[in-house]
Amino acid sequence: MPNPRPRAPLATPERPGRDLSKPLPAALSWITLIAFSASLTGAYFALGLAWWVPALYGAASVVAFAAYGIDKVAARRQANRISEQTLLVLGLVGGWPGALVAQQVFRHKTRKRSFRRAFWGTVGVNILALAAYVSLTAPVLGT
Repeated sequence: MPNPRPRAPLATPERPGRDLSKPLPAALSWITLIAFSASLTGAYFALGLAWWVPALYGAASVVAFAAYGIDKVAARRQANRISEQTLLVLGLVGGWPGALVAQQVFRHKTRKRSFRRAFWGTVGVNILALAAYVSLTAPVLGT
């Protein structure tokens, strides 16, 4: 006996050969953001981190958040998209906290395995660069 109810179509049809996987737990993003925010705040107050460093992260995060939102709208409309390279560069220059929030809010760029790997790689590079900057510019404690 055939099924009397047809299945509802998917919101976005799956293309063959796409590099899709199950999204990472949202808690990973939020825990990363909380830990980074606490570390950045601690470096600002305890180590005298320059004011422009948190300001740079804030401004770049706003731009990255907006870019992810614009790209999500374009994806739904099948319009011209923002390149993944641009999204990754925005994260690399300090916008990754905003990009993480946007990924969760818009449910965008959370399933493509190759993008996720590249994104988390840029997060790691950015954090290592920040740690190097902090260690080179922080006053020597105990002197």
